[in-house]
Amino acid sequence: MNNNLHSDNEEEVILSRTKRKEQVEALQDLGIELVKTSKEKLIKLDLPATLFEAIKLAQKITANGAIRRQYQYIGKLMRQVDAEAIKSRLEYLNGDDIKSTQVFHLAEKWRDDLLNSGDEALDRFSATYSNFDISELRSLLRAVRKERELQQNRNFTKLFRLIRTIIEGNS
Repeated sequence: MNNNLHSDNEEEVILSRTKRKEQVEALQDLGIELVKTSKEKLIKLDLPATLFEAIKLAQKITANGAIRRQYQYIGKLMRQVDAEAIKSRLEYLNGDDIKSTQVFHLAEKWRDDLLNSGDEALDRFSATYSNFDISELRSLLRAVRKERELQQNRNFTKLFRLIRTIIEGNS
């Protein structure tokens, strides 16, 4: 009977080691994904300095053995940070987050409606969303309409960003 008890404990240790190994590999995989991420996105992730520097170094390494060791080092550093928070921010920045994609498409739709439908679309928009400066939105709409006639796009992106910010603020 004691042997069975001992055997059960060994299985628990093995499962525990397996789980730990899976977690370590998941952290290393996230680290590899970070290495493949652009510098601009890495800055937005607000990573600890040591992790950021290790990732930048890995992006420069070309030798197979060296990059593998650097990935392992990054995986080790990942154990000291909130990996879930980094992963969710990275997904959001990559547009993988479903909500981010939905907001993007909704902002595109509203932009087109506001430019093409005039005041009635603006009334619907202001009824749907609150807490924004309607005069800023009106002036941007006027500017974009004028620019369209002159085939310019200086404020088109600015208008989109404003609409997206308003939608995100009300979500």
